[in-house]
Amino acid sequence: MLAGGAAINVLAKHVGADLQVVDIGVADPLQGASGLLPRKVRPGTNNMSKGPAMTEEEAIQAIQVGVELANAAAEEGVTLLGTGEMGIANTTPSSALYAALIPCPVIEVTGRGTGIDDARLKNKIEVIERSLAVNGHMLQDPLTTLAAVGGLEIAGICGLILAAAGRKVPVVVDGFISSAAALAAMRLWEPVADYLFFSHCSAEAGHRVFFERLGLRPILDLDMRLGEGTGAALAMNVIQGAVKIYNEMATFDAAGVSGKE
Repeated sequence: MLAGGAAINVLAKHVGADLQVVDIGVADPLQGASGLLPRKVRPGTNNMSKGPAMTEEEAIQAIQVGVELANAAAEEGVTLLGTGEMGIANTTPSSALYAALIPCPVIEVTGRGTGIDDARLKNKIEVIERSLAVNGHMLQDPLTTLAAVGGLEIAGICGLILAAAGRKVPVVVDGFISSAAALAAMRLWEPVADYLFFSHCSAEAGHRVFFERLGLRPILDLDMRLGEGTGAALAMNVIQGAVKIYNEMATFDAAGVSGKE
């Protein structure tokens, strides 16, 4: 991403969007990484199957990173934001958040991620169920739930969504992981839903469950599973086209065809 060769670099350029790569919690120090915005809260999260992934204070810090990013963008005159992430195994905490916040059975929102086999899928479900049980005392409200079974990047996206809605800036939500962050944001402050465009329905099975349970409809359904914000970038093209139709297309009256037989 920093070198310009990732899929999101190509698609961001295609739709004329600026790309910002932010380190909120990568385990590696990433020293000397040119072009990176360093906002590391901590180097990775704890094992959520043994206790909380983060403290509540760390979750708030990560949320605040997103808040600051959204506020800075709004100050610069940005009128549309998109989310994206790059994480390893982060469909697991995302599924945990869906199960806790929808709520629904873990098996309904847990898929194969990068393509695990049946045995690993079974283990993944068991890990999530164990994580929810171990952290049951923290699943009482959206913030502590996010701290218990979320990720730093998920909390950051959640904060960006909250702040953008507060500034009346719409956000194009990417895929499965970004939607988990959006769900946390909606549970924290329901009005944010009015400022969200859900870009696409991921190939990850639980994403469709999320849309069905919340009565939402994504813009695209292309079996994408890449992340990075690629779905958000593609949907921006559709949104831009819709806005141009609304503002530039002639009405029947203006075109002189109204009432014609």
